[in-house]
Amino acid sequence: MDADTATGELVGGRLVLLAGGTSAAGRACARALLDAGARVVVVGSDAERLAAVRSALPGMAVERSDLTDESAVIAMRERVHAVHGTVDGVLHLVGGWRGGGGLAGQSDADFAFLSRGLTALRHVSRAFDDDLRASTAGRLAIVSSTAVARPLAGGANYAAVKAASEAWVRAVAQGYAKAARDVGREATAAAAIFRVRSLEGLEDALASAFVGLWDDTAAAVNDVVIELAAGS
Repeated sequence: MDADTATGELVGGRLVLLAGGTSAAGRACARALLDAGARVVVVGSDAERLAAVRSALPGMAVERSDLTDESAVIAMRERVHAVHGTVDGVLHLVGGWRGGGGLAGQSDADFAFLSRGLTALRHVSRAFDDDLRASTAGRLAIVSSTAVARPLAGGANYAAVKAASEAWVRAVAQGYAKAARDVGREATAAAAIFRVRSLEGLEDALASAFVGLWDDTAAAVNDVVIELAAGS
């Protein structure tokens, strides 16, 4: 491993994909990445929202894809590869909230809605797994919730899906570390979890923290949980 990689790679010049990135958080992250010199692809399912993001941030690219459809994700990956090359980073922002009503209010319909985020995470992380492992500084991150540590009856569906998403990312992190050990080299890919009580008002803090994942070695940020709060 070269000296630059040993001391931590910066994000400049790298290709980063924001899955479900048309939200306020996605825009903040795209802006921070562009300011840091990264190349950015925002992926979403709504053409109008993608157009609005591209208009607001003309230095980035957009891709329309249903991230809950595995074949659509694979097709999107091939388009990204053909136009932009391989990916160095993925931030998963597909989510949403449904809850309330105690345990009796936790409907299967709400669980199915929330599970779309986990499904999209599985599809995207698998599709770009080879890219992130091959990168000299691959980074995968998700936004989770403090509800995982203290689930409430009225948010049981939500906490359960977030906990499953965290378990998936931790498994990805173990895979990155094992793959590096198996070939006798230091890991260059890392998977991290950001936890928030509410993302509203923390969009810039998330953007800064995500960009900061490239300022340290993979070993330092792999399989870590980073809590973001006001003042972060």
